[in-house]
Amino acid sequence: MKVAIIDKKQCVACGCCVNICPKNAIAMFKGKYAVVDEELCVGCGKCSEICPASVINMEVVKND
Repeated sequence: MKVAIIDKKQCVACGCCVNICPKNAIAMFKGKYAVVDEELCVGCGKCSEICPASVINMEVVKND
């Protein structure tokens, strides 16, 4: 399964990913950067496609 991984050091906190996520799996942390709730993320990749800073990658994670 894939999930979105955000490089918080490079995130520009624009909120595009928060607005496009169909599962509300992304939130802003103190207005500084976006964070992903991996339990809610379904790996659709919409956030990665829309990110103007190109700091969101879809990565494969193990299901335990």
